[in-house]
Amino acid sequence: MQGGLRVFLSQGNVIKNAVLQRIRVANPSLLQPAAFSRCESTAAPAARIEEHGFESTTIADILKGKGKSADGSWLWCTTNDTVYNAVQSMTQHNVGALVVVKPDEEKSIAGIITERDYLRKIIVQGRSSKSTKVGDIMTEENKLITVTPNTKVLRAMQLMTDNRIRHIPVINEKGMIGMVSIGDVVRAVVSEHREELDRLNAFIQGGY
Repeated sequence: MQGGLRVFLSQGNVIKNAVLQRIRVANPSLLQPAAFSRCESTAAPAARIEEHGFESTTIADILKGKGKSADGSWLWCTTNDTVYNAVQSMTQHNVGALVVVKPDEEKSIAGIITERDYLRKIIVQGRSSKSTKVGDIMTEENKLITVTPNTKVLRAMQLMTDNRIRHIPVINEKGMIGMVSIGDVVRAVVSEHREELDRLNAFIQGGY
């Protein structure tokens, strides 16, 4: 999925650069500072494009779009739960990871457990998921990669790609407020890229 996204973004950049080149050829003054007050109206559209430009989407936008019922803020398990119960919860809610919290401390993150942890540390090693605690196989807090609501989506995608992870908890000063997946991030990036190209196309055709 990440390889396909890079191809899409690369093609999108080619189109975007072609549009910008066409703007320069058709009317170079639109990309230059206005020299006279009468040109302020032609400079305004460029300012609006910059304001709503690419890379503006944040993790908070993703969580808002998913809604409270799907943002993952209520999906968690404790270090004392069995791996079997954690995997059962993941299957029931169709998610690939759960944030792990300390017993009786719902907002205190202890780590994360993923499908990959289950496969590598339970199935491959022949251990019993019903007798193994989540705390024994989870990725611990000190190794956890997290983002905040203000993190830009492209930054989150870079973190997930560089660290080869598919899920990343969202935290603020009060604790965990949600979870986003690589699928959430890819959809947001693709959508934003398409919207930017639409804005550039509208700009060149006089839609702004």
